[in-house]
Amino acid sequence: MRAIRWMMLALLLPLLSGCGYNQIQQNDEAVKAQWSEVLNQYQRRADLIPNLVATVRGYAAHEEKVLTEVTNARARVGSAGITAEQASDPAKLAQFQAAQGELSSALGRLLVVTENYPDLKANQNFLELQSQLEGTENRITGARNRYIAAVQEYNTLIRRFPVNLTAMMFGYKAKPNFSVENEAAISKAPTVDFSTPPPAPAAPAAPAPPAAPAASASTAQPAPATY
Repeated sequence: MRAIRWMMLALLLPLLSGCGYNQIQQNDEAVKAQWSEVLNQYQRRADLIPNLVATVRGYAAHEEKVLTEVTNARARVGSAGITAEQASDPAKLAQFQAAQGELSSALGRLLVVTENYPDLKANQNFLELQSQLEGTENRITGARNRYIAAVQEYNTLIRRFPVNLTAMMFGYKAKPNFSVENEAAISKAPTVDFSTPPPAPAAPAAPAPPAAPAASASTAQPAPATY
């Protein structure tokens, strides 16, 4: 019986390979690898935030509302972390996207606030954090785009005949991807260019001159009579 099983397995393996089983495995592993890189870059950004918040607080302590928003958004990102397997659940992926998008928005508001503090913008530690944040945002965008491409390639493969039959046989399903709406919201990195000063406030408009008083009926002179 054992010999028969080995013979059947030997016959089955070429069939599975020809039907795309090995390609499915390869593409599935590529998706997992790209997801790990996405998480790695998001974690890199999260690791920068405590130092960034501490530096800004040293110069703008009264901006506590914005600082608290960033800190809370970072905490929610930490609790929303998911594995590659969990990213196959559309609801969990959407939750992850929402948390990261919220953190991006909070960071954007924080960087806008720093425009009001010239001493902070000249601080060497802040400049270094600015540079690291900008580079990390670019790496996040690159990693996310590669993940999108990997998922698209995998989804296309398992829908193609006859690979789709193999996918159905072994329970491989299409994976969710970053949504278009969320991608538009979070793909733009927060602006970290502090070289341009904020515009000066507009000068108040000059008051209009007072209107001349109208002549009263009692002081008006009668017109001369004509004959």
